[in-house]
Amino acid sequence: MTANELKDYLTAVVKSGLKHAVMIWGMPGIGKSSVVQAVCADNNVDFIDVRLSQLMPSDLRGIPVPDDAVTQWYPPAFLPRSGCGVLFLDELNMAAPSMQGVAQQLILDRKVGDYCLPDGWFVWAAGNQKSAKAAVFDMPAPLANRFLHLNLESCGQTFRQYAYRQQLHPDIIGFLSFRPDLLHSMHPSEPNWPSPRTWHMASDLHKATLDISPAVGASAANEFAAFCSMQNQLPDCKEILAGESCELTCHDPSVLYAIIAALVVSVSSANEAVHGFNWLRKQASKEWVHLFALELFPRLREIGHYAEFTRLLLKDADTRGFLTDFAQLMA
Repeated sequence: MTANELKDYLTAVVKSGLKHAVMIWGMPGIGKSSVVQAVCADNNVDFIDVRLSQLMPSDLRGIPVPDDAVTQWYPPAFLPRSGCGVLFLDELNMAAPSMQGVAQQLILDRKVGDYCLPDGWFVWAAGNQKSAKAAVFDMPAPLANRFLHLNLESCGQTFRQYAYRQQLHPDIIGFLSFRPDLLHSMHPSEPNWPSPRTWHMASDLHKATLDISPAVGASAANEFAAFCSMQNQLPDCKEILAGESCELTCHDPSVLYAIIAALVVSVSSANEAVHGFNWLRKQASKEWVHLFALELFPRLREIGHYAEFTRLLLKDADTRGFLTDFAQLMA
């Protein structure tokens, strides 16, 4: 499933109060933990991230302390005592089998040693697939059978919507629209390679006018540099969104991908969105307007301007005729 589908699924789990343990599988760097954090934030519940691969069994079970004729187990401070939230066991299958064995009691019985997980807490976990060449251990069958298993896959459109929300550099968004195959391209022999996580890092580097190859590797960085070399052929987004006359002199696909990303990032009102839509409708073919609509509409819904945008757009007779091809998108 995509990140949006996973988020919707996990949100339904929270709202339904289902305490079944959840295991999220996926390649490294595609946003497994980010989705879980977003679900917790949206539902106003706490989030505790525990990396079992960094712990010893005693770190989770607790420290034995003599008390008269018996031994009490003092649980670690990171385990919740009250409230509600998600106890997230990240990189679960990177933990040694002995550590996974201790975690099994927490996952199955919601307790370990003398500690009991409060009723309001969910136990979710995540791990990398063995095909990712990650240093993982096989998950014991009894432990695996305790989980609901969900598989997260990278998705270009879902990542771009995330990128708009996180205000990644429009050059990064435009490039990944142009080269979606480079969103996640793992190279096990290299430490730096393209993934949603490293493209976020690359955006920070690019904003600071630094080389992005330390984040995504030399090959992807070289292609990105070639893409950015077309920037001098881009029209001024501010003029377009202000409704001023502006000609698109180059119809190279890389330029069109770049201008679409720049327009979507820059839109801050319904009027600006209308100006951008009508400008592209007059300057480019229908498939590019279609792509712009796919990127723009979810963004407008997020910032609360979609209803006003459609009202303004449909007031123009020429635009109404054009939009018959996109009736499904406008629904």
